[in-house]
Amino acid sequence: MVGERILLAEASGLCEEIERRSGQSLRACYQCGECTAGCPVSHAADLTPNQVTRLLQLGQDNEVLRSSMIWLCAGCETCATRCPRGVSLSRVMDALREAAVLRGIPAGEPAIRTFHETFLRAARHHGRIHEISMLMECKLRSRHLFSDLLLGAKLLLKGKLALISSPVRDRDKVEDIFSATRP
Repeated sequence: MVGERILLAEASGLCEEIERRSGQSLRACYQCGECTAGCPVSHAADLTPNQVTRLLQLGQDNEVLRSSMIWLCAGCETCATRCPRGVSLSRVMDALREAAVLRGIPAGEPAIRTFHETFLRAARHHGRIHEISMLMECKLRSRHLFSDLLLGAKLLLKGKLALISSPVRDRDKVEDIFSATRP
C-alpha cells in the first residue's frame, strides 16, 4: 500500500499533462470500476477505462498511448455519470488521443484514427458533417472501399444521407474554433 502511494505521488508527466488537458483529476480515481461496468465499448478494447486510469497513475505511458481503448471511446459520458468521484474518462480519452497524435504514436485502432481525422476534416471544411463526402474520404484512406456498401445504399434510398451538403451560416466561426484549438 505504501509503495502504491509513492507511485501515485510520482505520477508520470503524461498523467499530469492529461489532467491539465482534460480538466480531470486522475488521482481522484480509487478504482471502483463503475466506469468500466457502464462502458459500452470496454468489451472490445484491450484495456478497460479504469485500467487506463490506473496505468496513467503508475506511469505506464506507452501502454496507455498505444492502447485501442483511447480510440474506441465513444465519448458517451457514461463513465462520468457513474463515477462517484466525478471523473469524466471520455475527456481523458480525448486528451490521450491528442497526446498520442502529437507524439506520433500509431493508433491501437488505425481505422478509427482515420475516422477521427476524416470526421474533423469534414467538420472543418463543411462546417458540419456531410456524411457521404466524409465516408467516401474515410473509405479511400482506409482502403476499405466496399465494406458497408449495401448499408450505405439502404441509407441513401431511405433519405438518411444527403447527396449535397447544406450551407452553414458563419463558416468563418467554425474556422476560428479550429484555429483556436490547434496545439
